[in-house]
Amino acid sequence: VQLQASGGGLVQAGGSLRLSCTASGRPLRSYGASWFRQTPGKERTYVAGITWSGKVTDYADSVKGRFTISRDNAEDMVYLQMNDLVPEDTAVYYCGRMMQGRWPERSSYDYWGRGTLVTVSS
Repeated sequence: VQLQASGGGLVQAGGSLRLSCTASGRPLRSYGASWFRQTPGKERTYVAGITWSGKVTDYADSVKGRFTISRDNAEDMVYLQMNDLVPEDTAVYYCGRMMQGRWPERSSYDYWGRGTLVTVSS
């Protein structure tokens, strides 16, 4: 299984981006999924998670009200809509396939995608 995140780029503070995550080798639609982010020298931290059905979502406090995670199981895609971006959101964003456990714990995930860089300028 390979996951691939895309959609990152350079945006000004207050702007928006939408990240996408897709899987190859085995569909993502049967699994919960999450987005994490990482800056140089720091641990990868949880951003948002979604159940396989899309009915339940969860967010880190730092992004609540600004980010929205969603999925389209027909297209086997998971998205992260990011609005009102701030420079502190600058990071490499990764999607992960969840096997079991709690969303914020990296041990809950068995596959990670290649990240996509989001840079927010002030």
